[in-house]
Amino acid sequence: MSLVWVTPDQALPSPEHASPEGLVAAGLDLSVPRLLEAYSQGMFPWYSPGDPVLWWSPDPRMVLEVDKFKISRSLGKKLRQIARQQDQNEARLRVTCDLAFEQVIGQCAAQRSATGTWISPDIQQVYTDLHHSGYAHSIETWVDNKLVGGLYGVNLGRFFFGESMFALQTDASKIALAHLVDFLKFAGIPYIDCQQETAHLASLGASPIPRANFMNALTWAKDQPSPVWPRGALQLGLPPTC
Repeated sequence: MSLVWVTPDQALPSPEHASPEGLVAAGLDLSVPRLLEAYSQGMFPWYSPGDPVLWWSPDPRMVLEVDKFKISRSLGKKLRQIARQQDQNEARLRVTCDLAFEQVIGQCAAQRSATGTWISPDIQQVYTDLHHSGYAHSIETWVDNKLVGGLYGVNLGRFFFGESMFALQTDASKIALAHLVDFLKFAGIPYIDCQQETAHLASLGASPIPRANFMNALTWAKDQPSPVWPRGALQLGLPPTC
């Protein structure tokens, strides 16, 4: 099957036309409207810097149902400790939402730079634009006011698309993920798209599902009203302050 090339004025083809590896199309347009079009159809960009933009929709698709998020014993102990310290106003560690999006995506890129990263300057810029447009969000983990971990992704309606995470201290990204999952439960968002299958994601409770099932869930969720994302502190077990 020949690869479909899309110009900026052309719509992306259906993911049903994806190659066995999940590649749907290629082009040069990486803009906020194009990203929103892609995510609404279950596609995401993944390509090497300097190459054309490649649009993917793998089958199966790795998805984390928030009710199936797995917390290890050691992480659970750490989260309970954080909650107690927050209650007593003694916490050195805090978790926030949307306070440092550019720092988070920059750290995600830096952590992968040694082995090559798809989070190029162009990717960082367009996702920052997506953040300013209200669609992309970050969760940050801080220790003594220093950013030590976090993640970012995209929200459409009642669906969250996870993009990347980083950790400069043990479990810092998992702590951010636990707080994201907690918020998504409050917000009525049942799924986190994890894109591709890895052992690490499986250990957190994610599992592969057929693309058709993924698209059925997305078709319903994307047209639902998006929640209001809090800008500031997040605390496990408490409704977010928006």
